[in-house]
Amino acid sequence: MIKNRDIVVVGIQPWDIEIGSNCKNIATEMAKSNRVLYVNSPLNRLEYYKNRNSEKVAKRIAVLKGKKEAISEISKNLWQFTPRTLVEPVNSVSNKSIFNFFNKINSKRFAAEVNKAVKELGFSNYILFNDSSMFLGAHLDEYLDYDTQIYYIRDNLVHSPFPFWNTHGKRMEPQIVKKADLVVTNSLYYAQYAKEFNPNSYMVGQGCDVSLFDFIERKIEVADELKPISKPIIGYVGAIAKIRLDIQLLEHIAQSKPDWQLVLVGPEDEAFQKSALHGFKNVHFLGSKPSDQLPNFIKGFDVCLNPQILNITTIGNYPRKIDEYLAMGKPVVATQTTAMEYFANWVYLGETKEDYIKLIEKALTDDSPELAAKRREYALTHSWENNVKEIWDALDKVKGAVGSTQ
Repeated sequence: MIKNRDIVVVGIQPWDIEIGSNCKNIATEMAKSNRVLYVNSPLNRLEYYKNRNSEKVAKRIAVLKGKKEAISEISKNLWQFTPRTLVEPVNSVSNKSIFNFFNKINSKRFAAEVNKAVKELGFSNYILFNDSSMFLGAHLDEYLDYDTQIYYIRDNLVHSPFPFWNTHGKRMEPQIVKKADLVVTNSLYYAQYAKEFNPNSYMVGQGCDVSLFDFIERKIEVADELKPISKPIIGYVGAIAKIRLDIQLLEHIAQSKPDWQLVLVGPEDEAFQKSALHGFKNVHFLGSKPSDQLPNFIKGFDVCLNPQILNITTIGNYPRKIDEYLAMGKPVVATQTTAMEYFANWVYLGETKEDYIKLIEKALTDDSPELAAKRREYALTHSWENNVKEIWDALDKVKGAVGSTQ
């Protein structure tokens, strides 16, 4: 385990992001035994002028103009830093030469600010942890004096539908993967991708705070909305979107087993709102629920589903909801993907609509309190503490004992 080191975290999510962040969780865990500087992405010039009245951008501008401190302490051994510079909005510029020219300028400006913060905090011989910053991070090896760079992949950004990432990401990310001393990922699929460019690439799993779903430590009651619904209940919680879920698969389950009640909890996209699923008497759309109520719905499920449709968005993603289902002790049936191989010993994995019917039947038949306890025990191993330990173990494999270890 790495201890008493200085660590600089750069990435694509600011500290004040509204949603959950793997990178923030990792940085917080690392700071328990090391000094950590979390660097926010700098403002780009377009954002500066277009969104200057928004609260978040106004904060950045105040820092930029020297009205607020650039470095602030979050907790013991953990600081956040907002660079006092603007970068040019070139990510969607299609011309490679123009992009490369301005991207290097951006990277140099960004690195100059990081160097100031590192000097102010007295960091030295530090580890650079790069959370998918493939553009600003492209030239940091030229401008920063770090000891080791770890590149972290947790999403398939380069094949996303967003021009911000895929215009240049497909050629830029392999370049930074090659430069890294170590590449760590939260998915077997991403690890296989990274190994094409860097043999020092490892799947280190994913941390997940499942304490909200711990059915032994917490008294969790079944949601009132589920009580009138007859058993068995086959359920799903999460975003109900065509890009992620297989509508035809769900229709097949509902039509093949009219005695099963299919319950879907979460916001629907337009495709689902118009789907034939709304015409089935045994399909129940319960809408969005606050996150702290989700355990109450999962509690009432007899089998939990993750009926993913196979595409470039879903095939590699680590499905955090699987940990939440398992922490509740529930049997889970999910679509077979490379990423889901990580859960192969704990989840029923299917490839076809017919597989799903057979596996749900098996899950209903096999379930027991003993299996529920084992599922919970497995889910609880996916803590952020264990995730960071896996990162340090991977670093030791690549570099040997680095710094002070224990």
